[in-house]
Amino acid sequence: MIVEVLTPEKKLFSGEAKGVQCPGVTGLFEVLDNHAPMIAALGNGKVLIKTNEGVKTIRISSGFMECLQNKVVVLVEGGEIIDSL
Repeated sequence: MIVEVLTPEKKLFSGEAKGVQCPGVTGLFEVLDNHAPMIAALGNGKVLIKTNEGVKTIRISSGFMECLQNKVVVLVEGGEIIDSL
């Protein structure tokens, strides 16, 4: 699946992934390849993007996540890359 993590200022990540773990407002959840369509509100926390090369960690402030047609878009107010692949 394709994953993008975007802030109003810049793109923090764009690429292929096997799964994405996000900090929902009521707890952590994970989206895997071919997941059903969904939209979720995000709280402060870490987004873990699982790729073939490893796991990329991005610290985010609140935002939203959309999963549609095997593409995940994470829109956040602010974020920074903690671990780079």
